[in-house]
Amino acid sequence: MNNEYDAVVVGSGPNGLSAAIVLQEAGLSVLLLEAKDTVGGGLRSAELTLPGFIHDVCSAIHPLAAGSPFFNKLPLQQQGLKYVYPKIAAAHPFDDGSSALLQGSVDETAAALGEDGSAYADLLAPLVKSWPAMAPDVLAPLHFPKHPLDMAAFGLNALRSATSLADKFKTAKARGLWAGMAAHSIQPLSNLATSAIGLVLLATGHLKGWPAPVGGSIQIANALAGYFLSLGGKIQTGVHVRAMSDVPTAKAILFDLTPKQILDIAGERFSPLYKWQLERYRYGMGVFKIDWALDGPIPFKSTEAREAGTVHLGNTLEEIASNELGTSRGQHVEKPFVLLAQQSLFDSSRAPAGKHTALAYCHVPNGSTVDMTAAIENQVERFAPGFKDLILAKHTMNTKEVEAYNPNYIGGDINGGVIDLAQLFTRPALRPSPYRTSSKGIYICSSSTPPGGGVHGMCGYHAAKQTLKDIFQINTSL
Repeated sequence: MNNEYDAVVVGSGPNGLSAAIVLQEAGLSVLLLEAKDTVGGGLRSAELTLPGFIHDVCSAIHPLAAGSPFFNKLPLQQQGLKYVYPKIAAAHPFDDGSSALLQGSVDETAAALGEDGSAYADLLAPLVKSWPAMAPDVLAPLHFPKHPLDMAAFGLNALRSATSLADKFKTAKARGLWAGMAAHSIQPLSNLATSAIGLVLLATGHLKGWPAPVGGSIQIANALAGYFLSLGGKIQTGVHVRAMSDVPTAKAILFDLTPKQILDIAGERFSPLYKWQLERYRYGMGVFKIDWALDGPIPFKSTEAREAGTVHLGNTLEEIASNELGTSRGQHVEKPFVLLAQQSLFDSSRAPAGKHTALAYCHVPNGSTVDMTAAIENQVERFAPGFKDLILAKHTMNTKEVEAYNPNYIGGDINGGVIDLAQLFTRPALRPSPYRTSSKGIYICSSSTPPGGGVHGMCGYHAAKQTLKDIFQINTSL
């Protein structure tokens, strides 16, 4: 029986879309299947609260998308994608009304950190200089890098715990800024390798900023899908794959799904050892998320925070580290670390004239159904007195609702599985290639493979590259 398509990709998140593009660019016939009515995965936007208020349902601010080696080679601007860049990428306010800021240049950021300025510049300047050439090595599976000396220098810091690396700083301001960056790892800051994401976010912030897509995160998905279709690719939405029989026959099938779902769909195809490995795959902390329709901009005590696209609310490193540790141990803390985005300050298409949107989320135990609305809003009010008076409407999602919306977010885990040292290089299983399954022709291209979570498409790129080499004897590179 002839295959109707050379390859089928299941799931249209940023990695599924990226994988489909790589395969289609190589001259294959590719079908992309999506369970929902629109593509996007975590890249979707909707009127969650009131008419005219456009909220990002999942991901919101996109430094990794702007800095993605794969996305940057695609003509996404021709597909209508446009980013808006806040004057201040990220702000970290403190109780006294001051704030630490991630600004455009290393020197500008360092100058505002006082006595820690030189330590910050010593840490970030070499990384920012080497990052453009080194990024494809970092955002890839374990391999011998093209720039080994730069990678070694990066690894010496990246593999350290965030609390250990914080010892480079003396002031609460610099230590707090660092803690907010490292907390994106969604782990206790005492874990090894929690410095990696903090360093990457700071470096990409200095090089590319922390932008948001004009019109919402859905615009990234629309641009990727538009380019894929322009190459001759095919997309079918409303197709819920529950078993291999739901997938058209093809030489290669790539799943933009996590191990839990793939086991349900194709587990009987796998070897006992591989199946055992996937069953042991670990998911991390989940998130509780709120979207607000607001009567005005958030009145942060810190005037700089009013100009930032992203605001980290957690005060000192010590407070953030304590609360993230408690959450990892199953607690629902009173003052969680809150990540807040306020895109409507810079993108007027997000809200009616004079009104605003904002979103925030905090980390919670995986699978939690506890309502963290009051805890999050109290944290915002703590740094922005009068915030609660501006709320016109709100929309909340606990971890179960987050997973129901995007099944890749198991228990609310938005990283596709915990990215601690034990799973950093072995996600989703210890194999010569993390993208191959034990069944020939079946691959995994989701954030459960290296380099992990984030909107960058590199998991999909590398999975498709491996598929082309194995099944079609085609070698490609960025």
